[in-house]
Amino acid sequence: MTVRDKLYIGGSWVTPSDPGLLLDIVSPHDQSVLGRVAQAAPADVDAAVAAAREAFDHGPWPHTTPEERQEIIRRHEALRAARADEVAAAISVENGSAGWFTKAGQPFLTRQVEAYLKAAEEFGWEEVIEPSDPSVAFDTIVRREAIGVVAAVIPWNSPFSAATAKLIPALLAGNTVVLKVSPENSLSMMLLADLWHEAGLPAGVLSILPADRETSEYLVSHPDIDKIAFTGSTRAGRRIAAIAGEHLKRVSLELGGKSAALILEDADLDAAVQGLRFGSFGNNGEACILQTRILAPRSRYEEVVAALKDMVERLKVGDPSAPDTFIGPMIRPDQQLRVIDYINIGIEEGARLVTGGPQIPEGLEKGNYVTPTLFADVDNSMRIAQEEIFGPVLAVIAYDDEDDAVRIANDSQYGLSGGIWSADPDRALAVARRLRTGTVTLNGSPMSFDGPFGGYKASGLGREYGKVGLTGYVEHKTITRLRQS
Repeated sequence: MTVRDKLYIGGSWVTPSDPGLLLDIVSPHDQSVLGRVAQAAPADVDAAVAAAREAFDHGPWPHTTPEERQEIIRRHEALRAARADEVAAAISVENGSAGWFTKAGQPFLTRQVEAYLKAAEEFGWEEVIEPSDPSVAFDTIVRREAIGVVAAVIPWNSPFSAATAKLIPALLAGNTVVLKVSPENSLSMMLLADLWHEAGLPAGVLSILPADRETSEYLVSHPDIDKIAFTGSTRAGRRIAAIAGEHLKRVSLELGGKSAALILEDADLDAAVQGLRFGSFGNNGEACILQTRILAPRSRYEEVVAALKDMVERLKVGDPSAPDTFIGPMIRPDQQLRVIDYINIGIEEGARLVTGGPQIPEGLEKGNYVTPTLFADVDNSMRIAQEEIFGPVLAVIAYDDEDDAVRIANDSQYGLSGGIWSADPDRALAVARRLRTGTVTLNGSPMSFDGPFGGYKASGLGREYGKVGLTGYVEHKTITRLRQS
């Protein structure tokens, strides 16, 4: 059993304000205790924010060149890549994420970082703007400068990816950061702290604190925080937005989703179903971007349902460390019960239970397991079609024509992701342009880390990834100077 009894505050491992506040990290597979890790209290938040404030106001980090900051980011990424298998295993053990998923995610972390580095190299940290009126007698200089102290708050489901999406652009821009991580990820996030420590950030620039929701609210409400970057539920996002508004803090929110996959009449069904195996069930269904509403044309509805049924029933559920496991356990018992409750809600709402159900898979009663479930004859007004379940549950909804499919896809409080399947790439692109959602993949294309990622409507505010994501961590300053005659 691993014991980590210190917190990473301002670049040093320190004794927490409450040394007895150690949390048992429990395996979602068999409830065994994996380790004990110190948890942060408000006094530790004060120490971390004070270190970040000092490092930003008086330290060297904001005044280093972009190239110097990029070099440290590259150093950290090389260290993480060298320990990719260890990182993948740590996440899998804590979260219950299947090993195939955590291993496949490691190259994606590299792509995230490389996209941010490319954006930083091309960013134009200070540039002279050509005047719109040639007769003006002054120059316009635009500077992009760090905002200050960033409170980055991330969820438990994909901790390294969420941390990368916030830490890399914040640090590239010269900000200092207090990263608040979920208690469930305490072990893997202490590994992340080890990697950043080895990379050689200056003192005070980064703290990584596992803590509960109350301590998280204390952090984002802290008067010395200049920007909040949050990923999590829409409910929590609304609360954070209210706090940010009250204190006029900069804020970006990446929130929930209930994304639709539109299978058009001409789609290659085998390819679509194989793509949805990953696009709908990745990370045990515990991901905001997953496409869990499957929109099928009435002319092919039963064909689509039958193909999805076959796929779902072939998904191997079990020990996340087993090489043939596709779906592991839910992260906590309460998350397991939440998903089972939604399955019962679907049955009560009158949806047709095609396969799966509320029963726990046989032989896996010790863990937080859920049977992958497929519903058909779902009306888009049902709760299982409108609310984010965050588990391996799909709803198949029939549509009449292309206009009807777009209407149903857009009939959601969310607008984070989505996908379209069609034999005609131009048709797929035309439909994608009509969807009110932040990201759309065509025929199973992977997501881009060069373009912006984020949501419409209740799926959030602001964007991550690439140049647009980097922009969210800078202030713009305009300087004008008279030209010399």
